[in-house]
Amino acid sequence: MAKLDKVFKAAMELNASDVHIVPDEPFIVRHLGVLKKLKSGPLSLSQCKELVFEILTEPQRKNLDEKLQLDFGYELPEIGRFRGSVMQHQRGMSAVFRVIPPKIPTLADLGMPDTVRRVLDNHQGLILVTGATGHGKSTTLAAMVDYINATRSHHILTVEDPIEFIHPLKRGVVNQRQLGTDTLTYGNALRGALREDPDVIMIGELRDLETMSLAITAAETGHLVIGTLSTSSAPKTVERIIDSFPTKEQNQIRTMLSEGLKAVITQRLIPAADKTRMVLALEILIGTLPMTNLIRDAKTFQIPSMMQTGKKDGMLMMDESIMALMQAGKITAKDAAANANRPEKFKPFLDKTR
Repeated sequence: MAKLDKVFKAAMELNASDVHIVPDEPFIVRHLGVLKKLKSGPLSLSQCKELVFEILTEPQRKNLDEKLQLDFGYELPEIGRFRGSVMQHQRGMSAVFRVIPPKIPTLADLGMPDTVRRVLDNHQGLILVTGATGHGKSTTLAAMVDYINATRSHHILTVEDPIEFIHPLKRGVVNQRQLGTDTLTYGNALRGALREDPDVIMIGELRDLETMSLAITAAETGHLVIGTLSTSSAPKTVERIIDSFPTKEQNQIRTMLSEGLKAVITQRLIPAADKTRMVLALEILIGTLPMTNLIRDAKTFQIPSMMQTGKKDGMLMMDESIMALMQAGKITAKDAAANANRPEKFKPFLDKTR
């Protein structure tokens, strides 16, 4: 058993989301969004490197030596999976491991509304899950793939960096490809995907212009494409995609995106009032006909107003979601204000708690 295996097991028992290995520090875990140091001695530079290298394969070690950073997956049988990210820095080597739950959660487990299931019933188009790093985008993507896998006899092709959740055989066929070992780049995998008879394509991250372009094209040509972006709101997601393209291409991208976009789901994890777990707050943009017209006509500044009036279509603003969670007693007024886009709306509730 590798020395890190005991640390990973302890992290699972503590319900931690991440494990940090840093020179001159003890083992550190993130619990409910806060970093906490464990009662272990500080790790030396050589210990950090030894701990990491013990769980790497020879090709992974070589890759790390060459590129000075590495993303990889690590599985501990009967315990769980971990997404590792190792980096070289001025003081030596550090690593962060994201804890992947052993069971794929359902959309209901995550607290997703019926709107999300209705969006996933589309057979083509683009669905984006957005939010800051560490706010559960990969978990939501896994739940979406699992929902489709359980309800439709479809070929689902995923491109991930690295593979996190392993999808079993259900009604559909799921082929998972990992960057670096199964394919060289997202672009390379997506170009190949269009010839591999997929019904659904899941992209771990739309991280560059080529990936965005291929994803939009795949959605336009009859596939359901699901992916993530690290953006803080649904309106900013639309603007970010369009602004990523050269000016002369933006009109064409607006048209393609407006016709293909089915939904943008932005999520934020907030500590529960009882401090036992994280609660999900959501912002949802639905690609209705009026929304299509706004995007096509370069009136993205009107998207928030359209979302306010589109509640009957399942649209939801982040602050409304946070307010509902607070009023239901699921989160505190302090945490609600800290995570809201407009904290001043929560000031009256903060005053009451003082």
